[in-house]
Amino acid sequence: MEHFIKDFIEYLKVEKRYSEDTITNYNLDLDLFLKFLKANKINKFKETDYDFLRRYLVYLSNDKKYSNKTIARHISSLHTFYDFLLDEGAIDSNPMNLINAPKKEIRLPVYLNINELEELYECIDTKKRVGKRDILIIELFYSTGIRLSELVNIKLKDIDFKEKKIKILGKGSKERYVLYGDICSKYLDDYMTNTRKFYQKTPSEYLLLNQRGTKLTASGIEFIINKILRQSNINTKLTPHVLRHTFATHMLNDGADLMTVKELLGHSDLSTTGIYMHVSKEHLRKEYLSAHPRARKR
Repeated sequence: MEHFIKDFIEYLKVEKRYSEDTITNYNLDLDLFLKFLKANKINKFKETDYDFLRRYLVYLSNDKKYSNKTIARHISSLHTFYDFLLDEGAIDSNPMNLINAPKKEIRLPVYLNINELEELYECIDTKKRVGKRDILIIELFYSTGIRLSELVNIKLKDIDFKEKKIKILGKGSKERYVLYGDICSKYLDDYMTNTRKFYQKTPSEYLLLNQRGTKLTASGIEFIINKILRQSNINTKLTPHVLRHTFATHMLNDGADLMTVKELLGHSDLSTTGIYMHVSKEHLRKEYLSAHPRARKR
């Protein structure tokens, strides 16, 4: 059975050109499924039917304590894998077609308010070279809404300094352009003029470099963000995705339309962007309750 999984992962890499993060998730999901198969003495995928797969989902829920969102991801992984097995002739039909994903829990994205964001910036000492780089990292997340994996892979050739836009290679190898404003442009110019040359030990095509002169990794950027957070009084757990959420929420709260935010975020489905409307509406509700004379309890 292992060889089918190996061939499937190769198919995702070569044919579908999925991102490394997506392929990692498929690997983890199928590795857990394979362990469950072996624990139940299943030797062929043909031996798995609807009832067996339902038992596996119960295992994910009751034993692994996975959320509905995580279970939905496992269902999606298995559905795609079983389609592959069907094409390969390893099974006669896809039992996953009978299984629906659990209802997703609506979890409002965590984001920073303006005051928290300003405090974050103030914690960075921009008189130091490292500060000039670190404040650019925060500003790029907030100004563009890009993902962590997209940020680390920005190359100098991707940046149009005159038009203030950056070409991004997003999920599924889809290209899009993100925009940045005057403040980000100032930090970017400062970094390019006064900082990057001191990090660069050998020629590098990447924008953000570490102390060794090589491309900053995702874990390196997470370390930098955690370091900045520790210097602040912000209680919110800060991640690159929180900054992405902050970008989207502030855009909508200040009047941007949903389609614009969708394109800038690189979402393929408008419903994914729609979660930020819940946050925006909650923001309006709080404003209403605090401002309207007859909305407050007497």
